[in-house]
Amino acid sequence: MIYVKFQMNTPFFQGLRVVEFASVLAGPAVGMFFAELGAEVIKIENKTTGGDVTRGWKLPGEDPATAASAYFCSVNWGKQHLFLDLNTPGDLQQALDFCASADIVISNFKPSSAQRLGVDAETLRRQYPRLIYAQLSAFADPEDESPAFDVVLQAEAGFMYMNGEAGRAPVKMPVALIDLLAAHQLKEGILLALLQLARTGSGSTVTVSLMESALASLANQATNWLMAGHIPQRLGAQHPNIAPYGDLFPCADGQQILLAVGTERQFQQLCRCLGLESLLQNPDFQTNRARVVHRQALNQLLSAVFTQKNLAEWMRLCKENGVPAAQIRDMASVFELPSAQSMILEENLPDGTKTRRVKTNVFKLS
Repeated sequence: MIYVKFQMNTPFFQGLRVVEFASVLAGPAVGMFFAELGAEVIKIENKTTGGDVTRGWKLPGEDPATAASAYFCSVNWGKQHLFLDLNTPGDLQQALDFCASADIVISNFKPSSAQRLGVDAETLRRQYPRLIYAQLSAFADPEDESPAFDVVLQAEAGFMYMNGEAGRAPVKMPVALIDLLAAHQLKEGILLALLQLARTGSGSTVTVSLMESALASLANQATNWLMAGHIPQRLGAQHPNIAPYGDLFPCADGQQILLAVGTERQFQQLCRCLGLESLLQNPDFQTNRARVVHRQALNQLLSAVFTQKNLAEWMRLCKENGVPAAQIRDMASVFELPSAQSMILEENLPDGTKTRRVKTNVFKLS
């Protein structure tokens, strides 16, 4: 069973063929990246299980009769979908025929499964030296075939320990962030492999693990430990190195404003905006280091002022005074923004279901 939907966003990769042996989020996100940029992406799904497992990951309010969940649709735009049982010779040969004409193969097969089927990197690249084979795994050790969904990596890589409110249980992030980080790493590797192919005529094997992608993204939190011996703790939205940054304040209408004051000049502008210029003479608040130490006292002073006006008025004043601030938007409010509206991609499924999702590339070349 194949269905096709081509609606090119920017046909930069027109003529490129990608075969996707990947499910869930990270691998399919890479496939959609290339589809958005004009590549032909053929997604091979297991017909014995109903295809990609995320087809069935439906919210309680979703129609159970539709062919795909909103989750599945988020990273599977613009692809051809081919349902095969790779354990049968005819279906396996059909998949191999697509690989023979592919420029890129994306896989999150367990290595042992890929080798058994003959769709592993070594086998395919021996036959097709120009092929770029992109392999995703959960952990860095190629012998470790343990399954791992995103939340497992959030826990293992330290994200959950430091995410949440002080004194409360660890919290996972509400998107599969590690999958998305791994997808970005794999895309970067594939793009370098395409550059090498253009220069040398030789293909490549690109391997990315979710665990290493997560560790590579710990950034300042990792360095706080490696250099200062500081184990990051749960601070809610607050920042361990900057204040007020990520701090929330209730306004007169019950809505909250978030501050992200990252420089001394911005703190001075905040004080003028709030009519609290006296804080600039207080040694407890004169430097960022002092404000981090005395964050609680500072926030009490700021809170007393923010409750005097509505959120909209404070947002206007902050913008006029060059103070980085934000309102806390739910998803409905997010998609009232013109920038969000312009990023929606639509597609009709074969059963007539109208689908919508956000495009995954936002860069512009000129």
